[in-house]
Formats: sequence, structure tokens, C-alpha cells
Amino acid sequence: MRQTIELSTSRREALIDITARVTEILQASGVRDGIVHIYAQGATAAIMIQENWDASVPSDVVDLLRKLIPPGIWLHDEQDGNGDAHLKAGLVGPSETVPIIDGKLGLSTWQGIFFCEFDGPRQRRTIVCTVLADPTA
Repeated sequence: MRQTIELSTSRREALIDITARVTEILQASGVRDGIVHIYAQGATAAIMIQENWDASVPSDVVDLLRKLIPPGIWLHDEQDGNGDAHLKAGLVGPSETVPIIDGKLGLSTWQGIFFCEFDGPRQRRTIVCTVLADPTA
């Protein structure tokens, strides 16, 4: 089963918790055991599994990446001013795969699934969620 999540972003850089939306897709699938793959479409976006209990953690991730990869110094900035966004997205990566265990996401207590925006704000971002059942289950 494959479904998309669409969202808009309001800041240039942000981590947006999409765990509840991925959970809804999983529940609609009826899959009890398998995997769910979450993929951010776009060269300046990413997916990250991170702590979702303390709001300071996503902010710290954004701050760290700003320090590691500052804007305005990259060759690609001459094209459209978002060289840092491409590098951040490449470093974090476009996807994550989460096990499905007894019909639930196999995340630990404090983990969540985050969409990472590095080149916003954007009216439309698309995330592809693919749910695969374990054929032996």
C-alpha cells in the first residue's frame, strides 16, 4: 500500500512531527507485521527519526545543522541561494524505514518521525509512505 502525506511549511528550516499521520496510514493498511518506508520528495527536504517528547530536540537539530552547514557560502548559492539546504537534506537523507510490529510502528517510547524542511516556506511538500506486509507473517 502506498499513500502520500502533503503538508505546507511556514519556516525556512524546521522539523515537523509526522508520526501521527504515518500511524493513520499504517492503521488504514491493516498490516500487522512488515515495514513502513517514509520518503520525502524534494532535493531540499529529508526524513529523520528523533526524540518527539521534548520540543527543544528538533530545534537543536536545526541549530546544529545551521552551524555545520551555514547558508551563503556554497557554489550552488550562485544558482538559487539554497546550497545549504541541499547539503543538509543530503546529510540527513530522504527516507527512513520503520518496522511494523503487531500493527504498530516499531518506534521506541520517545521516538517520532519528522519531516525536515531546509528550504521553506513551501506551499506543498509531499512525503510518500509505502507499507509492506511481511509475506511470512
